[in-house]
Amino acid sequence: MDQDSSLRQHLLNLLTGHNAHTDFNAAIKDIPPQLRGKRPKGAEHSLWEVLEHMRIAQWDILEFSRDPRHQSPEWPEGYWPATPAPTDDKAWDKSVRAFRSDLKAMCALVAAESTDLDARIPHGDGQTILREALLVADHNSYHLGEMVLLRRLLGAWK
Repeated sequence: MDQDSSLRQHLLNLLTGHNAHTDFNAAIKDIPPQLRGKRPKGAEHSLWEVLEHMRIAQWDILEFSRDPRHQSPEWPEGYWPATPAPTDDKAWDKSVRAFRSDLKAMCALVAAESTDLDARIPHGDGQTILREALLVADHNSYHLGEMVLLRRLLGAWK
């Protein structure tokens, strides 16, 4: 395997959680609907808030990486949901599907041999696809750990 292919594979493993942390699917598996909007004592966010924050941030990074016309949400309010709980199960499921779809798109961008991982993104100020992929992986990893901790505090992690 050449260096470029090796780097892409390492990035894909990092993005999908096949390294030192749990993956997205394990972190959200079997969360009881009644716990999705609860903030455990001492916690700043609920599972819904963390899920939505992850989805919005990942979407923003992906769209910045591929669309020169993309406008990021206002910080911080644009990166967090308005309420601690989803309106219903459909809202939760929609967020999960969107997160998975955007993660798949980021992985496809990284995996594409036509993507120069080291080239500066023309509409950025020095960012590269490599940097953006690492940012997604780092951000997701942090918040997946937060989700696991929230689940433990809520008694919903085995």
